[in-house]
Amino acid sequence: MANEAVKKIKLQIPAGKATPAPPVGTVLGPAGINLQEFCTKYNDATRDKMGDILPVEISIYEDRSFDFIIKTPPTSFLLKKYAKINKGSVKGSSETVATLSQAQIREIAEIKLPDLNAYDVDSAIKIVEGTARNMGIAVEGMNDTEETE
Repeated sequence: MANEAVKKIKLQIPAGKATPAPPVGTVLGPAGINLQEFCTKYNDATRDKMGDILPVEISIYEDRSFDFIIKTPPTSFLLKKYAKINKGSVKGSSETVATLSQAQIREIAEIKLPDLNAYDVDSAIKIVEGTARNMGIAVEGMNDTEETE
């Protein structure tokens, strides 16, 4: 496709469950692309990740054609999924709502690595640990000075 993207739209849609109804329709409708075609392509591409919320970056071209890039699920979504909780702490890092093991944090970091601003898994682990701490999720084996309230 030699033509240049006129518009870029970012959305977070549950995998395999995109429909032309809001929020997808209200955002993409004014852009003039075929909603049903987008929903079909997105659902086919994300069918294996059912249940996850996936960010998608849609590039729309002058001739109303489009393509999209599916990103990895948000870190907060993965942390809640692994910790089996519905939401993080209301009080942030001063209240612990769950605990994850180092292995689980490493697994989340490996999933997120392509989309994070990190060169290796160890750097990604630090980013994920920081997000976990801010959500009130403790990490096993982290030094006690960081966990004291």
